[in-house]
Amino acid sequence: MSDSVNSTSGGPDRGRRICIVGGGIGGLTAALAFAQRSFDVDVHEQAPALTEVGAGIQITPNGARVLDALGLGAALEGAGIRGQAVEPMDALTGRRVTRFDLSQLDGPPYRFLHRADLIAILADACGAAGVSIHLGSKVDAADMDADLVVGAEGIHSPTRTVLNGTEDPFFTGQVAWRAIVDAPDADPVARIWMAPRRHIVTYPLTGGRMNIVAVQERQQWAGEGWNHTDDAGNLRQAFRDVGAPLSGLLQQVDTVHLWGLFRHPVAQVWAKDRLCILGDAAHPTLPFLAQGANLAIEDAWVLAACCEHDLDAGLVQYQAERQPRVKRAIAAANANARKYHLSGIARTVAHTGLKTIGYVAPNAFLERMDWLYGLDVTE
Repeated sequence: MSDSVNSTSGGPDRGRRICIVGGGIGGLTAALAFAQRSFDVDVHEQAPALTEVGAGIQITPNGARVLDALGLGAALEGAGIRGQAVEPMDALTGRRVTRFDLSQLDGPPYRFLHRADLIAILADACGAAGVSIHLGSKVDAADMDADLVVGAEGIHSPTRTVLNGTEDPFFTGQVAWRAIVDAPDADPVARIWMAPRRHIVTYPLTGGRMNIVAVQERQQWAGEGWNHTDDAGNLRQAFRDVGAPLSGLLQQVDTVHLWGLFRHPVAQVWAKDRLCILGDAAHPTLPFLAQGANLAIEDAWVLAACCEHDLDAGLVQYQAERQPRVKRAIAAANANARKYHLSGIARTVAHTGLKTIGYVAPNAFLERMDWLYGLDVTE
């Protein structure tokens, strides 16, 4: 990897030079997808190192198909844990409501990984494919000398602003904490611990760790972004009435980050002239469907595939293919936020319904999610 920008003089024929701004999951996936199609690719990351905040990630079959097509299947197998099930839980009693068997999914397995491990896998593959990665390189996408500049800078993307102007997100009335604790004997399942106006998602990571994401409805809001530290006691206070074993996990939390959850509109313009955006820069989503990274991974493949032979036509096709899908996924995530936080009779009815579905039609959940998990954008 390079820590300074190389000269762009010479190089391949015009039309084959790609500059990607942002070295996160979406940016590196796009870099690899373009490089494997014989584009000359530079990635500019403003941070001094390719690091990710200490957090887990769920790679669902739709995202895994892209990573497999890029040749990363074996690396993912070594870095992650195969998820066996999703289990909705009653956080107050600690009892399981139902269980959805992930082993019945078609395609690649559902995996739990640490974000830093996925970033390392992508960065290594990019290096092997000839991608130039420039660290500590803060650039203006509009000023870059390339045939196509891809803005993959996340929710505060300057490239999105260039394409769409300034847009103000709105606070959802929810905040989220993220933490990792030791859990060497954890089952390979994702659990959704539901409580009135709150919920927690837990799943295991390699190294005997457990990823925790906790969400609470409240009027006081925290700033957007993952780097706001908070007192772990505030998390425990918000969930002080939950039962075991969740209460025991929360007692282990030492370092915790807090951020406010905001809704951003899906960008109206994804590409213009030689600029385009992908992932959170184009369509930030709330963390209630585990699809933020998976959608960015899909974007990256589709963008590279569409632009392989004709950049102008490809950019039009890219937005046309991706925009309806991400809107549906974001709507589904928003709906989950409401379902997880029910109270009173609505909560009782919903939990009874989940139990019934799990008993009478155990595959109904997977069938209902086939539109999301079943898509293969590499075909």
